[in-house]
Amino acid sequence: MAMPFETMPEVKAGEKTPVVVKKYANRRLYNTESSSYITLDNLAEMVRNGRDFVVYDAKTGDDITRSVLTQIIVEEEGKGQNLLPTTFLRHLISFYGGSMQGLVPKYLEGAMTAFAQQQDQMRTAMQKTMGTLFPFGNIEEVGRQNMAMMERAFSLFAPFYRAGEVAMHAGDKDAELAALRAEIERLRKELAEAQK
Repeated sequence: MAMPFETMPEVKAGEKTPVVVKKYANRRLYNTESSSYITLDNLAEMVRNGRDFVVYDAKTGDDITRSVLTQIIVEEEGKGQNLLPTTFLRHLISFYGGSMQGLVPKYLEGAMTAFAQQQDQMRTAMQKTMGTLFPFGNIEEVGRQNMAMMERAFSLFAPFYRAGEVAMHAGDKDAELAALRAEIERLRKELAEAQK
């Protein structure tokens, strides 16, 4: 029996060659670039990092990348990362075998490409608008730094501000902290809404 010929996907100038992964009968995945066994989680991380890969069946040489990507989606959905609405899945299943089946892949690919471009444009616009505060990594630390900066500024304009503040409002620190936490929570909600 002749061994099947593995064809590598086309690589555009400036792009890295896709990582070749072989899937063995025992369901283990072998990364030929790092010469190590990997998991579906490792492949998912490669996708998130923009690293392209192709998966071949080790015995037959067949390209099984599509089925492995589908497995990754099933695993992510099983972890509670529900990205695909039930109605979308039902619609998708209804297109199999129908007259529109040939058009659906191109449409979905175009829609996802447009969505990714819009997401990048939104992220860029937010970064320009918010400067170094976006993305909000540790918003509480940013709040503390802002408060310290404001206190230093007040102390410059009123040299006795800090001493009087400490004596008069020592009990108000808890209330101030609660107000700051409430403001942080409000900002987180606004950020979540903006990302939707």
